[in-house]
Amino acid sequence: MSTGAGRRIGDLANALARRDEIGRRLAGRRLAVFLDYDGTLTPIVSRPEDAVISDAMRAAVRHLAERCRVCLVTGRDRDEVARLMGVDGLVVAANHGFDITGPAGDGLERSPVPVPDDLLAGVADRLRRETAVIAGAVVERKRTSVSVHYRGVAERERQRVAGLVAAAVAAHAGELRVTPGKMVLEVQPAVEWDKGRAVLHLLGALHLDGDDVAPVYLGDDVTDEDAFEALAGRGLRVFVGRADDPEVAGRTTAADYALASVDEVEQFLGLLAGWAGG
Repeated sequence: MSTGAGRRIGDLANALARRDEIGRRLAGRRLAVFLDYDGTLTPIVSRPEDAVISDAMRAAVRHLAERCRVCLVTGRDRDEVARLMGVDGLVVAANHGFDITGPAGDGLERSPVPVPDDLLAGVADRLRRETAVIAGAVVERKRTSVSVHYRGVAERERQRVAGLVAAAVAAHAGELRVTPGKMVLEVQPAVEWDKGRAVLHLLGALHLDGDDVAPVYLGDDVTDEDAFEALAGRGLRVFVGRADDPEVAGRTTAADYALASVDEVEQFLGLLAGWAGG
């Protein structure tokens, strides 16, 4: 799990403003691009089901995927990502990398680590019962995890949600863990696996771990820091978000550059497509 070490987000240079510098860094290398979904390709919204990618962003991702390998690394389920994206040819590391799949022939459809399905189902049922009286709490059962969303929960009740999740996980000490995200608590198998390990796994599995490849990772969440740290010294790491966002305040990052918004991400994907095509 990420240590959160690095620079203050407000100190990062904007990636669009440094396009010439970045272009020189990537010159002569093949690109492998890794993208988070929520907060990167779509704005953060109150209800996860409302985070629908725009037609323009979908076109930008598709255009980039025609020129280099593009992988989604997200906390969402793979089926949900496929429905929302509508872009063929992408590799998807869903559920924070616990569930990896790719286009036919890639041989990637598998979970790299064991997942206790029955245990997670039981925890999801317990948390649904216990949070039913807390307005705005949403418990989402995924293939390899359980997400407890509290963005819609009154601030005075959020600690109560956290306490219920902690108690449910403590009942299965050594088998489950809690990973915090942006207004969400992820209950996952207690194994050494995260977005960073998933990215390194994909680079190897897709034969993209050579010196001629430049991995590029864009993400906004705390969980994306694992990927930023995993790619230290070998790729381009871009944080998405504003330093004055209350959910970002006080955070540090291992990223190299920043983009302030989803609109800026769309512009940057266009630049990446140009560099990949060149």
